Amino acid sequence: MRLTQSMGTIAECAPGGDGCPAARPRLVKIAVVGGSGVGKTALVVRFLTRRFIGDYERNAGNLYSRHIQIDGEVLAIQVQDTPGVQIHGHSLDCNEQLNRCIRWADALVIVFSITDYKSYELLSHLYHHVRQMHPGNAVPVVIVANKADLLHIKEVEPQHGLQLANMLGCAFYEVSVSENYNDVFNAFHVLCKEVSKQQATSTPERRRTSLIPRPKSPNMQDLKRRFKQALSAKVRTVTSV
Repeated sequence: MRLTQSMGTIAECAPGGDGCPAARPRLVKIAVVGGSGVGKTALVVRFLTRRFIGDYERNAGNLYSRHIQIDGEVLAIQVQDTPGVQIHGHSLDCNEQLNRCIRWADALVIVFSITDYKSYELLSHLYHHVRQMHPGNAVPVVIVANKADLLHIKEVEPQHGLQLANMLGCAFYEVSVSENYNDVFNAFHVLCKEVSKQQATSTPERRRTSLIPRPKSPNMQDLKRRFKQALSAKVRTVTSV
């Protein structure tokens, strides 16, 4: 099965069916990075499935693969979820796995939470680290401020994220993964369009091969398992009350 996006929604379609051509689609690789607990996994799952799951296991850095239609073109999207990043002293604590993910990506989403000022402080460090991993390559970057619905416990004013994004030359989106799918989709949509535009004007020699192997099949089993776990936890909570 593939997922195809149209008019701000994502729907399943069979390979080669209506809206899903049998021709091999253009590949777009996106890595999602940021501090711990900012909602990176929830953001990825929301984008790919339109579902919101509030509780997750520890982020193991899963790679998800889907087909999505962007402005009439079906793209093969790979989204790499990554473990949370921290600052030790004045430098980022980036292991080689994270560095491989950043080098592999055609575009990046840097996520912070408006309820966690430390995650906001990571933004500039992460952005400059991305540029170091892509010397001479203007890889598109989007900054996403998550948990916009939790204004009562915010630690970062939304305009601060926008000002920093403007200073760094990045697109900026303030989203609530739990409440608004369209904002989440728009953040990924702008990246996919930019990557597709770059790929259309690049030469074959400049196109990099994947450093992370593509899954043999879409990683829906993991998403379904997590969704069932979340539902079971909610049922147990209601029963105990």
